Amino acid sequence: MSDNPKFIDRTGYKNPEKLDLWEPIIISKEEMDEEIERLAELPRPENGRRQSLIVHPRWQELGVGPGLNPGVRVTLEVLKPGEQTSAMRHNSTQVNFCIRGEGHSIINGKKIGFAEHDVYNFPSMGTYWHVNDSRDLHARLTYSNAPLLEKMNVHIVDENPPPMMELVGQASRQASEEKARAEEAENDPTSKSPYGTFQLNDDGAWLMPYETLINPASVESKALHWPWKDVKQELDKLTALGPKYRGRRLYLLFNPMTTRFNGTTPNFFATMTVRPPKIVDRPHRHVSSAINYYFHGSGRSTVEGKVYEWKAGDLMLSAPGWGVHNHASYDESVYELTVQDQPLNIFMESLLWQEDLKHPWSVLGADSGFETNAEELRQAGE
Repeated sequence: MSDNPKFIDRTGYKNPEKLDLWEPIIISKEEMDEEIERLAELPRPENGRRQSLIVHPRWQELGVGPGLNPGVRVTLEVLKPGEQTSAMRHNSTQVNFCIRGEGHSIINGKKIGFAEHDVYNFPSMGTYWHVNDSRDLHARLTYSNAPLLEKMNVHIVDENPPPMMELVGQASRQASEEKARAEEAENDPTSKSPYGTFQLNDDGAWLMPYETLINPASVESKALHWPWKDVKQELDKLTALGPKYRGRRLYLLFNPMTTRFNGTTPNFFATMTVRPPKIVDRPHRHVSSAINYYFHGSGRSTVEGKVYEWKAGDLMLSAPGWGVHNHASYDESVYELTVQDQPLNIFMESLLWQEDLKHPWSVLGADSGFETNAEELRQAGE
């Protein structure tokens, strides 16, 4: 094999005018139920993890890890009554969503007891395991950024993490050592740049020394829990906005550590939406792709001009990135969980969003975003 560098000559090259979008795909409730029962009938594996990846037929075309879209892996996980998984950790982050039964998870020593339609997140390299301490079968969907890390060839999975007490001891020792090093560095002029971080010019360009580069400010990443019974109480209040409201009736399950990037994890947002009967969204599009799980009601989605009908219990890749789409509910209220890779795209300054196809798109997070008429309706009602 030659060690010479390789070049691709693109002189005068023009990019394709249209993206090759992945087609929407629906995994029906019946298919989900059948796979849950199939997993439950298998002999218990050594690590206790009964799971299936839910993938798009085109996942291999881009050379990415198995996923329901190029950057998101959805896994169906099942636990029989009394079963427990072994501990593990990885540098991918997760959103967990209970679709059947109940149980609890231990994440970095924190116990999260969950019930049907509860959501909780996993931070990177958090040691965790799952327990079904109920009398019924449990099923859960996990949404992970593993395909992206696998594409980068840096998805680190530890199947045998140290025991929790050992990890707690390591963390305590590390904190003490870091404090001692910081105190020593304060008195050692050779341990850091004498100039620090400073502004280089009036344009706003700065310079940062190596010491700060390898020791960025840390933000604690916690496992958080959004119980459905509490979320639903707040969500149902949005139906009072009435048919004149121009917007979607939803709440982001917000993790404050994601700051202005509006995430449940640094990679994903998870939103809970209620769609009152016979509500039709305006067509719109965005670079972030959307995966919906509908757990009450029925309706349709129109994506790139093609209509897809769905019902409670269906999982759907409902909007490939930059595909024009809108959704409509039928005769009863719809509840759904939507997962998008919006926070990652905001941070990368790649989140193009076109809320109204008659008006230009915006780079959300860099340009001004969009407004609804919620305040106008509120003032009219006073």
